[in-house]
Amino acid sequence: MKKIKKFILILILPLFAFTTLHKFYVSVTNINYSDQDKSLQIISRIFIDDFEDTLEERYQIKPKLMSDKEMPNIDLYIERYLKHHLNVKVNNKKVDLKYLGKEYDNDVVKCYIEIEGIDADALKSIEVENSLLFELFEKQNNIVHFKIDDLRKSFSLISGNDKALLNF
Repeated sequence: MKKIKKFILILILPLFAFTTLHKFYVSVTNINYSDQDKSLQIISRIFIDDFEDTLEERYQIKPKLMSDKEMPNIDLYIERYLKHHLNVKVNNKKVDLKYLGKEYDNDVVKCYIEIEGIDADALKSIEVENSLLFELFEKQNNIVHFKIDDLRKSFSLISGNDKALLNF
């Protein structure tokens, strides 16, 4: 009986070495043009635990996202962080981001942002610099999807290569 247990243990133990959880660090930002609103509508999806760690490290706070103990003024920190790490230029001019709010979807926080006053006919280029979470996670990958009329384009941004340029 002991030999059987040892045999099973020797057989199974190496399998556990290959099943360790691999953590992926990724965010997804969708940028869509709304012809009706004449605006760029942006949704950034960020894993809650990674975002919490980053906000805590950056601002020395305990955000407690998606809990009963969430900081009452957490949106101020989220807005400040997003405006510092998500920069957009339209036709080579930096534009102001309007933070609209957030909502939670399972283990992801969805941050809603808008850039108003965009005329599609005058749109020549959009440049996005997305350095979300780079200061804490060196393997962070920020995916940016553009959808403007029939044009769809995606970029994968990493530390050291955090800009995407879309020309029309």
